[in-house]
Amino acid sequence: SQLKELISCGEASARQIRRAYILLKSDSSEGGPKWKYLAICEAYDVSSLTVYNVRKKYDEGGLERAILRKKPERVYERRLDGEGEAHLIALACSKPPEGYERWSLRLLKDRIIRLEIVENISHETIRQTLKKTSSNLG
Repeated sequence: SQLKELISCGEASARQIRRAYILLKSDSSEGGPKWKYLAICEAYDVSSLTVYNVRKKYDEGGLERAILRKKPERVYERRLDGEGEAHLIALACSKPPEGYERWSLRLLKDRIIRLEIVENISHETIRQTLKKTSSNLG
């Protein structure tokens, strides 16, 4: 079956393999092991809620829905494109404003907005962008 193939192929994640085992052991069709929830929980070190959710997802959407991760439904538009990121990094590497020893995330945010690189942006987006580029800003 597909589940046994998934388990033995060696390319699936541990989470996918564990979910495949949960489905295999809870198979209540003729000839299936028909394990009880508690036995599955103890054998695979998962909660009864995990077993319930895996079985429910299988019943609702089949094998793919039960085993694979759900893709995020909401796709966010990036606030900073490549050019905006370059401006941010250049700004962060430049001398901070008068009266400040170094750039803070909020200072960078305010300056980026004032320079009209973006209309609006959060300091958290600034942080994530700088972290992604792994810039050491002092």
